[in-house]
Amino acid sequence: MELDSRITIDGSWQQALKPFLACYVTTAEKIIAVQNALEGPQGKFWREELGKWTCRVVPVELLVPEVHRDWRPIVREAVLFVVSHLSAARLAPKIVEQMDLTDTSAEVRLLKFIAKVPGLQKIGQVLARNRNLHPRLRRALIKLENGISDVSIEEIREIIETQLQAQIKAHAIRLEPTILSEASVSAVVGFTWKPPNSGRRERGVFKVLKPYIPSCYAQDMKMLEQLAQHLVRKHRTAGTNLDRLAETLIRIRLLLQREVDFPREQATLAHALEEYRSLPGVRVPRVIPTLSTPRITALSFERGKKVTEVHTLPTALRVNVAERVANSLLALPALSRAKKSIFHADPHAGNLLYDKQQNKLIILDWALTEQLTRKQRKDILLLMLMMVLRDADRMSKAIEELCGVDATRDRVQASAIRRRVDLLLDKLPLTQLPGPMHAMRLLEQIAVEGVSFPLALLMFRKACFTLEGVVDDVAGSRVRIDSLVTSHAVANWEDTARGLVSLLSVWDWAALDWSALTFPSRLFAQAFLRPWIWLLQRFPNVDTA
Repeated sequence: MELDSRITIDGSWQQALKPFLACYVTTAEKIIAVQNALEGPQGKFWREELGKWTCRVVPVELLVPEVHRDWRPIVREAVLFVVSHLSAARLAPKIVEQMDLTDTSAEVRLLKFIAKVPGLQKIGQVLARNRNLHPRLRRALIKLENGISDVSIEEIREIIETQLQAQIKAHAIRLEPTILSEASVSAVVGFTWKPPNSGRRERGVFKVLKPYIPSCYAQDMKMLEQLAQHLVRKHRTAGTNLDRLAETLIRIRLLLQREVDFPREQATLAHALEEYRSLPGVRVPRVIPTLSTPRITALSFERGKKVTEVHTLPTALRVNVAERVANSLLALPALSRAKKSIFHADPHAGNLLYDKQQNKLIILDWALTEQLTRKQRKDILLLMLMMVLRDADRMSKAIEELCGVDATRDRVQASAIRRRVDLLLDKLPLTQLPGPMHAMRLLEQIAVEGVSFPLALLMFRKACFTLEGVVDDVAGSRVRIDSLVTSHAVANWEDTARGLVSLLSVWDWAALDWSALTFPSRLFAQAFLRPWIWLLQRFPNVDTA
């Protein structure tokens, strides 16, 4: 039986497919039938109809918050593109599964649709702590941090036994019977073993690349690249320039490819262990090289609960945990005196555990990391310091340095930067001390204007927003990540001073001195002009002559 493309879908996708699948009994038969239809001559038609149906059951109004409503048409187009380009072998099971769902909410349908689509799952994890999302969608996406379940213990066991056959015998490895947790590309299984020259057994965990990931992840990365090219081509003819969006998608695609590079993560973990060894209250898992391969990373067993589940703890302790999150993942890399500072680029709550027994914050999953150069850290610090001094000229200069804009040649971008800087300072209350998140939001707004930033800064910015959501969930909305970072810098003033001295040049200090001297005049000018600006905006037709 063939799927008739003359059927008009005015109700639901299920109603259109029921006559077609009525003659098939098992789920496997239905999946094969749908796959054949998608690969047949009418496949394009049915993909288009499925895309339209997807946008009805998971409306873009749910996916894109009101604050970013101008992006809804592009997101809708992206959804249609993904549905039309996912391979028939991966799309067919999803169609059959969606048909069996009744009285199911849009967010649950979305989670089921992106199952085994690691590229989309990773984007969902990044968005999960965005406070602007619809609460229902946020709650659903948060499940991607620890609630993924799309691989069996038998599949993972087979990979371990194949890759570690000799080690299993030599070290008497015993695998636990169930999967501890799953992420977008890996599953974690506990084990015990006998280390060399040790008579007692120790606990560890295997982080194992899921069997379907090598092929699916490659497809997802290619699809993101094709989506970027498609959006640029289509909207350029309509007079809209999305080159910067396409560039961002491609950069994210390149960075996400590191998620499956286990040897790189193993090396990064060794470096992070040294970096955080002296930081009180924070722990990083230890790699076990003897039991690690390109598809398996063996790690020390870490006990703890998801950091956002500390709501039962006293308020003071929750604030202390939030301080450690902010200090270890934001302040430490920003003020590092190293030539290149490594930072965790995927600090969602699923990668952060709290060990109540030892009062330790545990930072997991170092697959997604980036490095900030000394110059980038210097420019970020100058931006924040000049923001405190409300020096628009030097704020603009620091941002131009960050994104490589030559003000004499790139006048449009330089103008966009200055416009956003002035707008921020105009809206900032005179009594409010700006912090790191003000700087990150400013950079976000400038990026929307079409100004391009280096990949490392792009990921650092995203990590900051993710951490802001985590801190809010840990300690409550009254505790701001800006205040935590500032308090850490003041309390550890000697380390802060050494970091500033190592990053800033003599000319930078001279510029800061001059800006501090002229700060009172700028503050007075803003205080004097703001009432008049308000009057002009309130009564634009008043004759001031």
